[in-house]
Amino acid sequence: MPRLCQTDGLTEDQTEILKAVRQFVEEKIIPVATELEHADEYPTEIVEGLKELGIFGLMIPEEYDGLGESLLTYALCVEEIARGWMSVSGVINTHFIVAYMLMKHGTPEQKQKYLPRMATGEVRGAFSMSEPALGSDVSAITTKATRAEDGSYAITGQKMWLTNGSTSNLVAVLVKTDEGADSVYKNMTTFLVEKETGFGETAQGVTIPGKIDKMGYKGVDTTEMVFDGHRVPADQVLGGEPGQGFYQMMDGVEVGRVNVAARACGIANRAFELGAAYAQQRETFGKPIAQHQAILFRLAEMATKVETAHTMMVRAARTKDSGQRNDVEAGMAKMLASEYCNEVVEASFRIHGGYGYSKEYEIERLYREAAFMLIGEGTSDIQKMIIGRSMLKEYQLR
Repeated sequence: MPRLCQTDGLTEDQTEILKAVRQFVEEKIIPVATELEHADEYPTEIVEGLKELGIFGLMIPEEYDGLGESLLTYALCVEEIARGWMSVSGVINTHFIVAYMLMKHGTPEQKQKYLPRMATGEVRGAFSMSEPALGSDVSAITTKATRAEDGSYAITGQKMWLTNGSTSNLVAVLVKTDEGADSVYKNMTTFLVEKETGFGETAQGVTIPGKIDKMGYKGVDTTEMVFDGHRVPADQVLGGEPGQGFYQMMDGVEVGRVNVAARACGIANRAFELGAAYAQQRETFGKPIAQHQAILFRLAEMATKVETAHTMMVRAARTKDSGQRNDVEAGMAKMLASEYCNEVVEASFRIHGGYGYSKEYEIERLYREAAFMLIGEGTSDIQKMIIGRSMLKEYQLR
């Protein structure tokens, strides 16, 4: 195994899982990733292979037919998968967030209904907070659920940036509900919305208009989701009690930020590998460019950033696994890993010179993928606000 991105203290089971995932990435993802990405083609065979490996049920408890592994194991698997092709890690991330929210906040009936089928990939999850006019201000959502006399709800509104919007059949949706609370955050509820896969009207009052064309993050489908009086029974409220949606979603976002940090680590690691290999093959002035000090220094800085980001990501995952809140650790890891990912990818791009601009070289794809890490699960500015506010509480003058 290469020296970078090693993790101390792993169990034998964790080591074997990571070994299997790395082999799958080397044999089944890397050889086809660039071709599928350029064609914006959904990686059906890869996804089926991940199902067989048990990745969709990696953190789901064994009592619900999952593998019962930790967030750390999941994050390290995501790091390996993103090293092969970041979009594939996106296929499982929102699924994982919904499964996590069900594990932590679902009623016993909701867990039994969904988790066993999520573990096999039969039920595929998606996660929806954002809206067309909504950035990082979650309190400004306008999609609303109105309670009927029979206790059911009717949801109307428009959601945006739904990863797995067409391929999912279960969506955790955050909406406004009128609970009469004095805080806007206590007037939000998460609903578990069932739908069919595909585009168009996928359930009564639910429309998935089509796939959004993006600069990168190809292959995985990103969509809008339009609600027009969608009727949903009260037992589809996550946890059974309305008004808890914001806190449930933020819990999911914390583990999602560890996931994005892991993705950024995987992309950066692959960019370093490509840069190091090209620098030893390309010659100028009679010797490989790796022997020129400028390139050598660049490689040293890249490796150090890859290793630092990996270490921060592992710490954030272990903090959550210990039962502690990891908003600061996840924010730090996500911010650092995404920023370093962009810097490492750009450095590798520069090492490749003109060939880095060619679609024939893998670094061109990584260059576009890295940009998404800066905005996924909250921008660096949002992470800084979270970190800064928490630090002021910790270090408040007495």
